[in-house]
Amino acid sequence: MMKRLKSRLSSIAIAICLPVIVAADPIVGVWKTEPDRMNLISHIKITACGDKFCGRILSAFDASGKEVQTPNIGKKLFWDVASEGAGKYGGGEFWVPLINVDAVPQMTLQGDKLLVKGCEHAICAHQTWSRL
Repeated sequence: MMKRLKSRLSSIAIAICLPVIVAADPIVGVWKTEPDRMNLISHIKITACGDKFCGRILSAFDASGKEVQTPNIGKKLFWDVASEGAGKYGGGEFWVPLINVDAVPQMTLQGDKLLVKGCEHAICAHQTWSRL
Protein backbone atom coordinates (compact mmCIF):
# COMPACT_ATOMS: atom_id res chain seq x y z
CA MET A 1 0.00 0.00 0.00
CA MET A 2 2.83 2.42 0.83
CA LYS A 3 4.41 1.72 -2.56
CA ARG A 4 1.14 2.59 -4.35
CA LEU A 5 0.80 5.79 -2.31
CA LYS A 6 4.35 6.85 -3.24
CA SER A 7 3.63 6.09 -6.90
CA ARG A 8 0.43 8.18 -6.85
CA LEU A 9 2.21 11.05 -5.10
CA SER A 10 4.95 10.94 -7.75
CA SER A 11 2.32 11.08 -10.51
CA ILE A 12 0.62 14.05 -8.87
CA ALA A 13 3.94 15.86 -8.44
CA ILE A 14 4.77 15.32 -12.12
CA ALA A 15 1.32 16.59 -13.18
CA ILE A 16 1.74 19.71 -11.05
CA CYS A 17 5.27 20.44 -12.26
CA LEU A 18 4.66 19.81 -15.99
CA PRO A 19 2.98 23.20 -16.68
CA VAL A 20 5.86 24.93 -14.89
CA ILE A 21 8.39 23.10 -17.05
CA VAL A 22 6.46 23.97 -20.25
CA ALA A 23 6.11 27.62 -19.17
CA ALA A 24 9.90 27.81 -18.74
CA ASP A 25 10.53 26.45 -22.25
CA PRO A 26 12.84 28.69 -24.32
CA ILE A 27 10.18 29.15 -27.06
CA VAL A 28 7.98 31.09 -24.61
CA GLY A 29 8.17 34.86 -25.10
CA VAL A 30 7.49 37.59 -27.65
CA TRP A 31 8.77 37.19 -31.21
CA LYS A 32 9.05 39.61 -34.14
CA THR A 33 8.07 38.27 -37.56
CA GLU A 34 9.57 39.12 -40.93
CA PRO A 35 7.46 41.45 -43.11
CA ASP A 36 4.50 39.64 -44.63
CA ARG A 37 3.08 40.13 -48.14
CA MET A 38 1.38 43.34 -46.95
CA ASN A 39 4.79 44.51 -45.65
CA LEU A 40 3.59 44.32 -42.03
CA ILE A 41 5.72 43.05 -39.15
CA SER A 42 3.92 41.43 -36.24
CA HIS A 43 4.79 40.69 -32.64
CA ILE A 44 3.70 37.20 -31.62
CA LYS A 45 3.39 36.14 -27.99
CA ILE A 46 4.09 32.44 -27.45
CA THR A 47 2.77 30.96 -24.21
CA ALA A 48 2.25 27.57 -22.65
CA CYS A 49 -1.27 26.30 -23.29
CA GLY A 50 -1.53 23.31 -21.00
CA ASP A 51 1.35 21.01 -21.91
CA LYS A 52 1.69 22.52 -25.41
CA PHE A 53 2.25 25.98 -26.90
CA CYS A 54 0.15 28.58 -28.65
CA GLY A 55 0.88 31.93 -30.26
CA ARG A 56 -1.25 35.06 -30.41
CA ILE A 57 -0.80 38.19 -32.54
CA LEU A 58 0.00 41.04 -30.12
CA SER A 59 0.58 43.94 -32.50
CA ALA A 60 1.45 44.90 -36.07
CA PHE A 61 3.73 47.56 -37.55
CA ASP A 62 4.12 49.07 -41.02
CA ALA A 63 7.45 49.39 -42.87
CA SER A 64 8.25 52.67 -41.07
CA GLY A 65 7.78 51.02 -37.66
CA LYS A 66 4.47 52.73 -36.92
CA GLU A 67 1.99 50.54 -35.05
CA VAL A 68 -1.10 49.76 -37.13
CA GLN A 69 -4.43 48.20 -36.28
CA THR A 70 -5.52 45.09 -38.14
CA PRO A 71 -8.45 42.75 -37.54
CA ASN A 72 -5.94 39.97 -36.72
CA ILE A 73 -4.53 41.54 -33.54
CA GLY A 74 -5.48 39.39 -30.58
CA LYS A 75 -6.20 36.31 -32.68
CA LYS A 76 -4.51 32.96 -32.20
CA LEU A 77 -1.88 32.32 -34.84
CA PHE A 78 -1.10 28.74 -33.80
CA TRP A 79 -2.15 26.26 -31.13
CA ASP A 80 -1.46 22.73 -29.83
CA VAL A 81 2.21 22.89 -30.86
CA ALA A 82 4.35 20.42 -28.90
CA SER A 83 8.03 20.31 -28.08
CA GLU A 84 9.72 17.48 -29.97
CA GLY A 85 13.06 17.99 -28.21
CA ALA A 86 16.37 19.40 -29.45
CA GLY A 87 14.79 22.81 -30.23
CA LYS A 88 12.15 21.39 -32.56
CA TYR A 89 8.40 22.00 -32.21
CA GLY A 90 5.51 20.69 -34.26
CA GLY A 91 2.00 19.35 -34.45
CA GLY A 92 -1.05 21.46 -33.84
CA GLU A 93 -2.30 24.01 -36.31
CA PHE A 94 -1.04 27.28 -37.75
CA TRP A 95 -3.46 29.88 -39.15
CA VAL A 96 -2.10 31.82 -42.13
CA PRO A 97 -4.06 35.13 -42.00
CA LEU A 98 -3.23 36.43 -45.49
CA ILE A 99 -4.79 33.45 -47.20
CA ASN A 100 -7.07 32.30 -44.34
CA VAL A 101 -5.73 28.74 -44.34
CA ASP A 102 -4.76 26.40 -41.51
CA ALA A 103 -1.38 24.74 -41.95
CA VAL A 104 0.76 22.25 -40.06
CA PRO A 105 3.49 24.16 -38.20
CA GLN A 106 7.13 23.17 -37.82
CA MET A 107 9.41 25.35 -35.70
CA THR A 108 13.10 25.16 -34.93
CA LEU A 109 14.65 27.27 -32.19
CA GLN A 110 18.22 28.45 -32.82
CA GLY A 111 19.26 30.83 -30.04
CA ASP A 112 17.19 34.00 -30.41
CA LYS A 113 15.88 32.96 -33.84
CA LEU A 114 12.82 30.81 -34.47
CA LEU A 115 12.55 29.21 -37.90
CA VAL A 116 8.82 28.90 -38.58
CA LYS A 117 7.41 26.81 -41.41
CA GLY A 118 3.79 26.06 -42.24
CA CYS A 119 2.63 23.57 -44.83
CA GLU A 120 -0.78 22.92 -46.32
CA HIS A 121 -0.47 19.84 -48.52
CA ALA A 122 2.53 20.49 -50.82
CA ILE A 123 2.53 24.28 -50.37
CA CYS A 124 4.84 25.60 -47.64
CA ALA A 125 5.81 29.05 -46.41
CA HIS A 126 8.52 29.97 -43.95
CA GLN A 127 9.90 32.89 -41.93
CA THR A 128 12.61 33.50 -39.39
CA TRP A 129 11.34 35.25 -36.26
CA SER A 130 13.55 37.15 -33.81
CA ARG A 131 13.14 37.20 -30.05
CA LEU A 132 12.18 40.59 -28.60
